[in-house]
Amino acid sequence: MRNILQILIFLTTSSLLAQLPQELLRITQETKVFDTYVGSIYTNKKYQNATIIDEKKGTFDAQVRYNIFNDALEYTKDSNLYEIVKIPTTHVRIDNDYFYYCTFKDERGFKNHGYFVLVELTEQYRIYKKYDLKVTEPKSMDADTGTTQVGKIKTIETYYLEENGTAIELPTKKNDLLAMFSDKENELKAYIKKEKIKTRKPEDLVKLVSKYNALRNISNPSRSLLSNRVQNN
Repeated sequence: MRNILQILIFLTTSSLLAQLPQELLRITQETKVFDTYVGSIYTNKKYQNATIIDEKKGTFDAQVRYNIFNDALEYTKDSNLYEIVKIPTTHVRIDNDYFYYCTFKDERGFKNHGYFVLVELTEQYRIYKKYDLKVTEPKSMDADTGTTQVGKIKTIETYYLEENGTAIELPTKKNDLLAMFSDKENELKAYIKKEKIKTRKPEDLVKLVSKYNALRNISNPSRSLLSNRVQNN
């Protein structure tokens, strides 16, 4: 992800009322396998006003929706269903979600591809959110009770801390987070108590990472924010 700050500034200050170029679209098919399930594979079933920015072709307004199951941003044109091409140089904003197609390494060096939503941007690190699905498959009628369990879909949001192309999952449980940032555990415990931090709240998760970064910069400003986690795996 390069020049993200410049892209965000351009994204919020310019918008060309032009049709989305065909080169940014790939024809696809509607996902119907979950039609009978409770829940949705979309962050929002309705198409929403969005801004698509391509670093070479410019900025365009369109209506899209995010298909979590296919990890695709869908768009309709002339009764055909398309998805926005999945390339690092094309980004999409839907409401306050900025979707970037990224390839990150985890702490073991394995690559993770997909759409990540930018949550926090600093010079040293970024925090991203990724949408996933928890699918409960339907069960056939129980002979004793005569009941059938329908399939269910639940949206899961996972947060990642990224630095220099390496992204690791941020746990939302307090004890797991403190274990991840163990070199500043005592200071963070005091901060959590004083500020009444709830680590399951995204805004508080951002605050805690920011505090950890500040503490690390005091003791060793040149050290990677992810060094504890990467070295321990």
